[in-house]
Amino acid sequence: MTGAQAEPTTGVRLTRGALEVRGMPIPAAPVRIVHLGLGAFARAHQAWYTARVDDHREWGIAAFTGRSATAAEQLAPQDGLFTVVERSAAGDDVAVVGSIVEVRDGADVGRLVELLAAPSTAVVTLTITEAGYRLRVDGAPDLEDPAVAADLRVLAAAMADPGARIDQATAPPVTALGRLVLGLVARSRSGAGPIAVVPCDNIPDNGPLVRRGVLALTQAVAPAAAAWIAQNVSYVSTSVDRITPRTTTADIAEVAARTGWVDSAPVVTEPFHDWILSGSFPAGRPEWERAGARFVDDIVPFERRKLWLLNGAHSLMAYAGLARGHTTVAEAIGDGVVRAEVLGLWAEASAHLPAELLELDRYLADLLARFENARIEHRLAQIAVDGVAKLRVRVVPVALAERAGGRSAAACADVVGAWVGLVRLGREPADAHADAISIANRGVDPIRELVALLSPELADDEQFVDRVRDVAGRTME
Repeated sequence: MTGAQAEPTTGVRLTRGALEVRGMPIPAAPVRIVHLGLGAFARAHQAWYTARVDDHREWGIAAFTGRSATAAEQLAPQDGLFTVVERSAAGDDVAVVGSIVEVRDGADVGRLVELLAAPSTAVVTLTITEAGYRLRVDGAPDLEDPAVAADLRVLAAAMADPGARIDQATAPPVTALGRLVLGLVARSRSGAGPIAVVPCDNIPDNGPLVRRGVLALTQAVAPAAAAWIAQNVSYVSTSVDRITPRTTTADIAEVAARTGWVDSAPVVTEPFHDWILSGSFPAGRPEWERAGARFVDDIVPFERRKLWLLNGAHSLMAYAGLARGHTTVAEAIGDGVVRAEVLGLWAEASAHLPAELLELDRYLADLLARFENARIEHRLAQIAVDGVAKLRVRVVPVALAERAGGRSAAACADVVGAWVGLVRLGREPADAHADAISIANRGVDPIRELVALLSPELADDEQFVDRVRDVAGRTME
């Protein structure tokens, strides 16, 4: 967390017991959803949606952290409770969310396996981030990734003895999909029945992508289980949207002052929220549509709208904004130069989207208002992380479509050029592809080689690379 103020040390800790004393009871529901990748967005989105519709306390969430156990350490003493602050220009709305009933360190693979093998568990949701799935573009596991290779060895050892408990390996899997596979294999052996896996990350066709990754890993270590998983596990594609910046110590202090309780893990978010889903839930699900979620047959246009317009603009503002000395989205969109680049990117992307179906005029007007909300301090440095994985899905498809149509894709090249310029300056943000970036940056033609990390096809396009080269050069001045 960032901020100048320290966490309050006095006051009543937010717990279910404390709320009951206040006459505001939030009973814990039984676990029926397991979530992997607990962070601020998951709490402001999936947990928030579930709390809004679970009137009869039937859909408790057991949440497992990702790379860090911090969220579990903060939320476990609070019985999984946390405060959501919806922050708009008009003020703040504050509410306690109680849908998370169990919080675990992601390394607690034994408990994960136990829950996924239980017949009562109906849904697994994931917020792993683009890079966190550790998959190649085609959805196959990245076997050159040391963590994936190590997990394959761990999974093979864990499953070698059909009579042994598969969570008792010498070392548990460390990747999210490795842990998920371990749990799904346990479910195949327990006879617990079908289940839905719901990835909620900014990846096109995220349901089929995760399916390919899961089946490839499972087939490599447990072919019989892979056959069961192929028949009994559904994969729901989603498009998710709610801007949720990192919580600061100032936010914690403000929540304490306003509510009278100490909450170590409040979430600040915007009033806007969107969740589009496509797929089946064979073991049931909460009625998320009552909180505004939409279920559609074809999710592709909605995925593209969000990835190309919101996320693409975020990446543009991150790299161009950082280069121009800005720190937040609101600052970047207030810069006339950056704003013009955002509008140019939207024009290129909108040409490849069904405007009427997606209500693009309203959507883009709403996006500008959301970006301009200075009370949501969405930091560019946070958005800029893992640029390779993000640019591949946010900008490259639009650039390829524009070039195929005989147009310059200048706005897309501007985004890539701003990223390349930061890399060339040695200011690149953290990236799961850091080694590949470093190698490309030392190459004979580093700018072309950096573009090739995003798209070999664009790297062979002289006009596109020339534009990237020009923008990168200006970024470096």
